[in-house]
Amino acid sequence: QVQLVESGGGLVQAGGSLRLSCAASASIYSFNYMGWYRQAPGKQRELVATVSNAGSTYYTDSVKGRFTISRDIAKNTVYLQMNSLKPEDTAVYYCNAVKNRLFGTEDYWGQGTQGTVSS
Repeated sequence: QVQLVESGGGLVQAGGSLRLSCAASASIYSFNYMGWYRQAPGKQRELVATVSNAGSTYYTDSVKGRFTISRDIAKNTVYLQMNSLKPEDTAVYYCNAVKNRLFGTEDYWGQGTQGTVSS
């Protein structure tokens, strides 16, 4: 069973930075995609950023230019560097890993880490 363990959340003032980490119990090459989602109070979970097995990245419009997703293959870890944070970035951030299968996907989730941005 694959485990994803997030860390790095916390409280920061607007304009500050946080770096989230997601450590996988398996080689991150075994996943087709890894990424970060977030869920703010009263809102649906939304996709923030992904990185593919080949290294291609995707960002939702609201974080482009501020957030960077990266990975350390040797450590089986994916990072989300969040700069120029805004109060609307406050959410629980979840790490996600996806394996494509013939008839669907296998999705794995971390437990979530809280990121709070004060104004």
